[in-house]
Amino acid sequence: MPSTLTEATDPWCLRDGESAALLRDHPWRRFAVLGDSVAEGLCEPVDGYPDVQWADRIAAELRTVRPELAYLNLGLRGLRAHEVRAAQLAPALAFRPDLALVVCGGNDAFGRGYDADAVDTELTAIIEALQAAGADVITVGMFDVSLSPAVPERHRAGLGERMRRLSAHTGALAERLGTLHVRLTDHPLTAEATMYSSDGRHGSARSDAVAAAETVRRLGAHLAP
Repeated sequence: MPSTLTEATDPWCLRDGESAALLRDHPWRRFAVLGDSVAEGLCEPVDGYPDVQWADRIAAELRTVRPELAYLNLGLRGLRAHEVRAAQLAPALAFRPDLALVVCGGNDAFGRGYDADAVDTELTAIIEALQAAGADVITVGMFDVSLSPAVPERHRAGLGERMRRLSAHTGALAERLGTLHVRLTDHPLTAEATMYSSDGRHGSARSDAVAAAETVRRLGAHLAP
């Protein structure tokens, strides 16, 4: 069902001036993104919402304060967590970020053989390396895509359990490692049809707008006195 909202009227999206106030005088100058298709940006268009991907939105909001911000997005669809580490960690470190967004594990969790501990090992290695290089790291518990109308009913329960286990494990890692964690899994909109694409795997332009708003608000909370 098409959304009757637009980004300007959606109560879950950023309001005029909100981002500038939250990110005022932020310190970040080099922003790197590592991950899978969620990081790369594969959102499906929704009327009333600009077709701008989640990570690109975050970079744009950071640039409202620091126009000179350097931005590198290494995200690539289809990668599992170990592939993200193998292919993206070295170039990310070479970029010398002081802020990094890491989002992966979803492709692992889509499979019935999902090994939560193995994904934790890969995420830990990525996060610790970025932190050791001086970066603040953003981690994410993603929307529960099993609630997408495009997911067949027979797959919902198993997929939902695995996606929530991934979210819980990532949240526990975030607490242990001290990342800036954004938990979207239990967001009030997580069961809204307009949040998901028709492929049953990705989000829509609305979900990217909401995710960007929640990420900016998390960054603002970190910066607040």
